[in-house]
Amino acid sequence: MRLFRSFLALTALLAALATAVPGESTARAAGTRPAPQLQPQGVEEAVCTDTPLRLTFDSPVRLGDSGQVQVHHADGTLVDVIDLADSGTYQKSIGGALTDYGEVHRWFYEPVVTEGRTASLHLHYVLDPGQEYYVTVDEGFFRGHEGITGPDAWRFRTQDAPAPGAGRLSVDRAGGGDFCTVQGAVDFVPENREDSAHEVRIDVAPGTYREIVYVPQTKPHLTVTGSGAGETVIGYPNNSVLNGDAAMSDVPARQSYCPRRVLPQPDRFNCWRAAFGVDADDFTLRDATIHNTTPDGGSQAEAFRGNGDRIVLDRVRVLSYQDSLRLQGRAFVTDSYVEGDVDFVWGTGGVFVQDSELKSLDAGYVSQVRNADEGPGNVFVNTRLTRAAQVPDGSVLLGRIDDRFTGSQVVFIDSPMDGHIAPVGWGLTGFDCTAAEKLRFWEYGSTDLAGDALDVSGRLPCSEQLDEAQAGTWRDPATLLDGWDPRS
Repeated sequence: MRLFRSFLALTALLAALATAVPGESTARAAGTRPAPQLQPQGVEEAVCTDTPLRLTFDSPVRLGDSGQVQVHHADGTLVDVIDLADSGTYQKSIGGALTDYGEVHRWFYEPVVTEGRTASLHLHYVLDPGQEYYVTVDEGFFRGHEGITGPDAWRFRTQDAPAPGAGRLSVDRAGGGDFCTVQGAVDFVPENREDSAHEVRIDVAPGTYREIVYVPQTKPHLTVTGSGAGETVIGYPNNSVLNGDAAMSDVPARQSYCPRRVLPQPDRFNCWRAAFGVDADDFTLRDATIHNTTPDGGSQAEAFRGNGDRIVLDRVRVLSYQDSLRLQGRAFVTDSYVEGDVDFVWGTGGVFVQDSELKSLDAGYVSQVRNADEGPGNVFVNTRLTRAAQVPDGSVLLGRIDDRFTGSQVVFIDSPMDGHIAPVGWGLTGFDCTAAEKLRFWEYGSTDLAGDALDVSGRLPCSEQLDEAQAGTWRDPATLLDGWDPRS
């Protein structure tokens, strides 16, 4: 309940800041206003089963303190309720996620999002295909507005479902696809497909998809393809305060512990805070931006979290501040861009990154890799390390690790680096080089952004400069990835 009150207070503050209108008269604020435009509306053209419900008003809209939105089948059967006074309204299951104990996990989320004159309602459940629905809204749910009553005022029809077992699905937030949300398409994919012959591809149209996406481990062999990293943006302001350690610490373990934990103790709750989370094997993401919109300083907030084996990110932009990209199994990242400030590439490895860019947004650390002793870590080949304009010289470390993971491996090969990378290069917490005999902080061929060789004489004493033969071995992804070569 304490977390729920904090969540409501934060939501109310943000809504008030976003919708405050200087000079608005007291009489107009207190009185009723013209009826809003409703989407979807009418049964002539069918809409996605996961369509958001939108109301567009004549002026900026604000939520009230109480009231309900109810969604009904055409026969009056109640399907879903958004109740501003009910703490359960602000939670929902996503992707059929189960905890480590096999119980359904529920995320905190925003069921009502107000942006200027528009309010979007995000239901707790996907609607049934090929059905008619109507929606009612209590008076006062939106401040100063009359309610919407009766079965005919806001009515719409959902489209038929794609063919069972379809190998290709389409997502378009504007309609015209099989689904309006990425999660809606993921939910439709059958569980426990055994091999790549049953691979499913989800094509996502241009647009911004404001949603938490979760792919459970029962849905391997899935490819999500956007329309280009500059065209398709998927993200949400998810973070540790909303759905991570800070939020779950007093929730019973059966309802909160992460499934498929690589590190059982530190990874109890932190799987739930990503904007896009994957627990499945053989997952590929291409041509999209994943953006955790949590503001700077808003706690740990992964944009993409991959917790399966053989994960591929190709031509992807990953945007956040702390812990932007987390990869927990074998993964391959190519032709991509990742930005952040603290440990913005992290996980347990092995992860091979090539032909990409890592941009520091503030003083901090590029990586924190927590692999087992002699286990695979992270290898970066031809990966540019850049910075935002405000990041000072010498203020960023290539990587850091603490005394729980003294055998960690991070390798930079043929990678240009701007002057924000500190001369010492690496950092140790809770131990020093005398206890680092298994540490593998390695480097070869580092240059500045102009291509001139860097002076690496000041690097951490227990880091190592590889020779050409050693670097050649680690340039091959199969060396790190235990024989898996994703380039094939």
